[in-house]
Amino acid sequence: MEIRQLEYFMAVAKELHFTRASELLGVTQPTLSHQIKALENEIGMPLFDRIGRRTSLTEAGHILFKHGNQIFQSIASAKQELQELQAARFGKLSIGVLPGELNRLLSTLLLAFHQQYPDIEIRMIGRDDVVSGIIHNEIDIALTIVSVSDDRLTIVPLYEEELYLAVSDQHPLAKMVSVPLAQVKDEPFIVFPKAYQCRIQIDAAFKLIDAPLRPMIETDATESILNLVQGGAGVSILSKTLLHMWKSDRIVMVRIDNPPLRREIGLVYHKEKYIGYAAQQFIRLLRETIMDQGLAAKR
Repeated sequence: MEIRQLEYFMAVAKELHFTRASELLGVTQPTLSHQIKALENEIGMPLFDRIGRRTSLTEAGHILFKHGNQIFQSIASAKQELQELQAARFGKLSIGVLPGELNRLLSTLLLAFHQQYPDIEIRMIGRDDVVSGIIHNEIDIALTIVSVSDDRLTIVPLYEEELYLAVSDQHPLAKMVSVPLAQVKDEPFIVFPKAYQCRIQIDAAFKLIDAPLRPMIETDATESILNLVQGGAGVSILSKTLLHMWKSDRIVMVRIDNPPLRREIGLVYHKEKYIGYAAQQFIRLLRETIMDQGLAAKR
């Protein structure tokens, strides 16, 4: 099996269309079909079902596609590592982050990182499913709530933090040190949309007390939530990290119990991915920021 044949196979597997794949590869369709046929003959099984104009992967095709992704990811990592031997402080870095609270934390680091490493190209990608981006090699590393278990991933725990009830300093609950979740179930909540990981965790907590959350306002704008809470429009449940970063005397953090809400924050990357100079330095800066600002206890 030649790398070129595998490259041709991967193109057809992604496009599921021989003509489009040949155009992307810059080869004629007969050449592409010949190489795929030679590969199928070597394997001894068909890789594609061709029914009319429709092309689909066979079971053997699915297996080869899975391993092909790993092979090309390993090749890309090898190329990157070799390139970094020639240009130590240069490189590219794509960072995934969940929309919402962690996005704000990451954004604060970008300026400091750019000032230290101006020749490193950075791409920040906000999305609900950062793990999918890691698996498909669209993202180098991701800052996320650690709630996944996948043997394809390396997970680097960073810290564990609590989620707090955030209220205006004029709210009656502002004088409380802690409050049971059931006591606040009827408060006007201002929260992130349902797809956000932090919201999923909050909804799960309310289900435990048999009181589904019915928000007054849902928004994906972090500053809007904080400003509305600060102005007394309602309450929210937010992370210690975010509330410390906002630093407002007009917002009071009240600990939640029965049940307490905690989460682990970590970095995730593919086990087959080479973590190069750019990613190493970003991880170092992130760890330093967590410790220097006392955002949370280091794990």
